[in-house]
Amino acid sequence: MKSIIRPIVVSALMLAPASGSIAQTYGAGIENSEWYLSSSVFSCTLTHQVPGYGRAVFQHRAGERLTFYLESDGKLMKPGNGELVVEAPSWRPGVNPQPLGKVAVSRERRAVTVDPLRSMAMVQGLMSGMSPTVTRTAWYSSDPVRVRVSNINFAANYGDYQTCVASLLPVNYDQIQRSKIHFSLDSAVLNDADYNRLDMIILFIQADPSISKIYVDGHTDSSGSRIHNRSLSEERANAVTEYLVQQGGIDSEKIITRYHGERYPASSRPAENRRTTVRLEREGERRGLQRAEADADPRKNG
Repeated sequence: MKSIIRPIVVSALMLAPASGSIAQTYGAGIENSEWYLSSSVFSCTLTHQVPGYGRAVFQHRAGERLTFYLESDGKLMKPGNGELVVEAPSWRPGVNPQPLGKVAVSRERRAVTVDPLRSMAMVQGLMSGMSPTVTRTAWYSSDPVRVRVSNINFAANYGDYQTCVASLLPVNYDQIQRSKIHFSLDSAVLNDADYNRLDMIILFIQADPSISKIYVDGHTDSSGSRIHNRSLSEERANAVTEYLVQQGGIDSEKIITRYHGERYPASSRPAENRRTTVRLEREGERRGLQRAEADADPRKNG
């Protein structure tokens, strides 16, 4: 028979001596503590249902570090500073808790977000049989509310999670969506740093079938004549496009190559303007975000 899932309410053991209030603790018990792994080359996510509260999530996105967050289904904690502690479960009395400091509790659905360093400390606590717990005053009263992350069944999924992390791409979409390839003065020759960046772009495009367009825009500084600058920006854009097609096997029909000379300067520094930008567009995205002047310095364009 399916077990009934309800929040665990801790009784007299959690009495607060000063106020006489009882802390209401939300957490899964032995019978309903589960962890679910969602894995891809873009993200590895371990999700834990917290009965009566919402979800506890460890997420590692490609190109970033591990973070933890609590997602609430309702307004249970008052916005402000809560306390994060890694503590022993009730069946391990005598084990000292490990305080991890204050965490901001917001009014948003993602009520609590924990930085990478403390997220790893939470993982280590779970692997050693401890339970990370966030405590904060209740939204509608002065009583404390505790959200406890269960360690039960965590270790059984953590190995698969680590395998997923090892297979993540080096960057995520937010990091690779707009890239700048810089050039030396009056040059359209790519260097090793350029090749490395383009290789990451290629790797991401090959992994993400939703990429529908690649915009390649060549630019120069204003040191040459308008005719020369336009020709040089064309060479720079073509150098990048040719690499994407020849080395990455990317369909040339997906690539829109443009060249703009000294128009749309990105900076008052000439070196920053000797560039080719590569912008990725996913299916369904607004094309207005892919204008050639999108990365220009507004102070340099009237």
